[in-house]
Amino acid sequence: MPRQRLRIAPNRTVLLTALGVLALDAASKAWARWALTRPIHVLGPLWLRLQYNAGISFSLNRSDPLVTTVVTALIALALLVAAVRARNGAPAVGFGLLLGGGVANVVDRLMATPHQVTDFIAVGSFPIFNGADVAVTAGFVVLIVVALRGDTLMRR
Repeated sequence: MPRQRLRIAPNRTVLLTALGVLALDAASKAWARWALTRPIHVLGPLWLRLQYNAGISFSLNRSDPLVTTVVTALIALALLVAAVRARNGAPAVGFGLLLGGGVANVVDRLMATPHQVTDFIAVGSFPIFNGADVAVTAGFVVLIVVALRGDTLMRR
């Protein structure tokens, strides 16, 4: 009986979506750090206001950025393991958004001194966030909708 090689071909949609999110987020954060010396009112409750976050979402765990960085990197790695087996279509896009947003915030945190994430989108009294946060949220929404519809998330 011939041996079969274990072959995991990563889903290209996941990888391209994640790389796109990573590139757009890095560019937007670089622009924000350069341009937002003072808040800019965009429209209605929307402002662009530079802020740094040592914690995770909603500024949780601000006191230990090293732990936050390690935990988020481990979550991104676990997500990568799952994402390479994502089913084509909406699940691949959802996993790509999650992976890209998560990795983008980890990279931003690792590149900054002190280790903080760049946030700059302010809507009313909601906590300030960034494009990677939007991608993570959108990715979760896509995957939840797919799961609620009864579709599978992974290739067989």
